[in-house]
Amino acid sequence: PTNDEKIRKIFLNALMKYQTNNPFRKNANDNVPLLLLLKLIQLLKLDPNENNAGVFRSELSLIICWPNNDANKLYETIKQLRQQYGFSYGDEVIYDICLGLLGADESQKNRFKIDQITGEAVDEFIRKMRITGIVSLRGNGRFIDFNSFETETIEYVLNTYSTYNRFTSKEDYFSYMGTIDNNILNIQSIVNITEIDALRIKVLKEWASNNSKEEINKELHITCSRQESRNAVLRLIDKPTRFEFLISIALYQNFANIVVRPNYHIDDEGIPTFTASGGMADIECFEDKSNPLVEVTLMTSRVQSSAEMPSITDHLQDAVNKYPNKKVFSVLVAPTIHSYTDYMAKFSKYQYNVDILTYNIDEFVKTIGENNTMLDMFYAYTK
Repeated sequence: PTNDEKIRKIFLNALMKYQTNNPFRKNANDNVPLLLLLKLIQLLKLDPNENNAGVFRSELSLIICWPNNDANKLYETIKQLRQQYGFSYGDEVIYDICLGLLGADESQKNRFKIDQITGEAVDEFIRKMRITGIVSLRGNGRFIDFNSFETETIEYVLNTYSTYNRFTSKEDYFSYMGTIDNNILNIQSIVNITEIDALRIKVLKEWASNNSKEEINKELHITCSRQESRNAVLRLIDKPTRFEFLISIALYQNFANIVVRPNYHIDDEGIPTFTASGGMADIECFEDKSNPLVEVTLMTSRVQSSAEMPSITDHLQDAVNKYPNKKVFSVLVAPTIHSYTDYMAKFSKYQYNVDILTYNIDEFVKTIGENNTMLDMFYAYTK
């Protein structure tokens, strides 16, 4: 099975060492973005006047444009900005400061566009930092803070990598980046699994209550297409993980007497950070007479069948044995269902006598709106 925790640590291993100015990519800015972010958060958390809020989203543009690794000077700049404007300034304010950091004048605004510096670059920066698993979203996506589940890892990174060597040789830098710090791999998150599960469900229910079915359906279609979400939080969640989150919400919204247990990973705010680990269904559902499994994928080519169907069949066989007195079946949801996938679903029924229902996103949204239970979905699908 895929070791998602190790994958996350490998991303961290890369980003805690990545230097903006390196032999492969010459850059006027010279820092390690992740370390600069962590040190800035640390300084703000030590400031009793900042209420432990972390870095304001708009302030991330300063990190992106910051010329060096001087977190103290960056902290002072942000303090001045907050004293002058608080958190209610427009993008133009931060854009003008960033132009100064980049040494750009009015004539270079076409090169350094405001929507890139204050929009696209910030979204991409947040996505990359969250891949490491050590930062969380707070205040409905308005602030970036330490993930309290990863305190030991954060302390290790700050203590070990705050001072780093610069490289002039491509070979030396390549070797440095390619070396795995096993200490990172070995640090274990000290969390209570029961508390994590409770937080995951609590946030799921909040999203289901605070958003209409129409809004969630719209976001599902955006996730399954090339469109861009405008939701402040969802746009920062990687699409495969976002898909699991939104499907979980849709299930909870549409079926009154259902327990939905998604298996995606979360930060300490309950916001998804990574897809469900290998070896388990993406989402487990529990009803009075059935215990369906729900699997989601954004793959649409014929690889969809070979990548998804064997593991779905395995999960389903395990669940059938585990719940002999319930109707157990799987539901696969994708933007579109490849014909090979439908063929494999029929093969699994013939070979193993297990039921796999396949839906494209339009069919899924329509079907959950027309049925009272997932068992009703099954009977409607198989009649």
